[in-house]
Amino acid sequence: YYQKKLKAMSKKEKKRFKKDPQAFKVRYIFRQFHVDFLPLSKQSPELPRVNLSKIHASPHTLGLILTYHVNYGLSARKTAAIMQDVHGVAISHQTILNYENSVALLLKPYVDSYPYELSDQFCGDETYIRVNGKWHYLFFFFDAVKKIILSYPVSPNRDTVTAIRAIDEVLVKMKEIPEDLTLVVDGNPIYLLAQHFFAQHDIQFDVKQVIGLTNDDPVSTEFRPLKQVIERLNRTFKGNYRSTHGFGSEHGSVSYVTLFVAYFNFLRPHASLEGKVPVMNPELSGLPTMPARWTKLIAVAQQWIVKQRLA
Repeated sequence: YYQKKLKAMSKKEKKRFKKDPQAFKVRYIFRQFHVDFLPLSKQSPELPRVNLSKIHASPHTLGLILTYHVNYGLSARKTAAIMQDVHGVAISHQTILNYENSVALLLKPYVDSYPYELSDQFCGDETYIRVNGKWHYLFFFFDAVKKIILSYPVSPNRDTVTAIRAIDEVLVKMKEIPEDLTLVVDGNPIYLLAQHFFAQHDIQFDVKQVIGLTNDDPVSTEFRPLKQVIERLNRTFKGNYRSTHGFGSEHGSVSYVTLFVAYFNFLRPHASLEGKVPVMNPELSGLPTMPARWTKLIAVAQQWIVKQRLA
């Protein structure tokens, strides 16, 4: 590349190159990724061994707790208080967090492996959460049409490795990667680096970066609506997350985010979907109350885990 560029120079350019070499681009940057990560590796999901029958609460009580804590964004302490004051059930906030961790372990492989029906419009963004008193980053990737959260890794770093993980979690959910696949993100360069990483593994897609708050370029003008969609998702999550005042552990943060994603994808009606939930499941939609739907979703996930173990 260097020799080719030198030979292509005129005598005048060569003379100037000797005096001012930085004015010419005669080298290119090669980026070698030292990332121990194999993209699109469809590994068997990690199946948890959690027995919810051993918890000291009825399925209906568990459904009530999840409804208050996840759907309505009440803190664990407020959830414990309302269970005592309204329902006469004495339960500590720590027990609620323990229940949350157990349910999240059951739901995560089901949520991550579900065969979603997807559109062709995908967007991603990061938002901040507090873990152990320090800022962490939650990466969301989202089907903007079907309103399905596809990726939600939590990381202490806003880095290329996490961007690679987040995008990979989107790609593995596709039956086939479209030739014209486009991901809409913000101006953070980690997404372009992630694109290069996948390209080195012969996985091609386009990245459109919407930069700033105003449409100062054609890309931002065309794709800002998708960026605004993912920003609304972030605000919805923050509205629920705010009452937690952060998490005491990374495990706790992953548990809460997992439950939020399960609620968002399977239980939460969306105005843009004419009041329907993103993933329609007749077993859930026919139930009259949200606690009953939570209980049924947990049962469906448990049945799926049993089938996976027997497969």
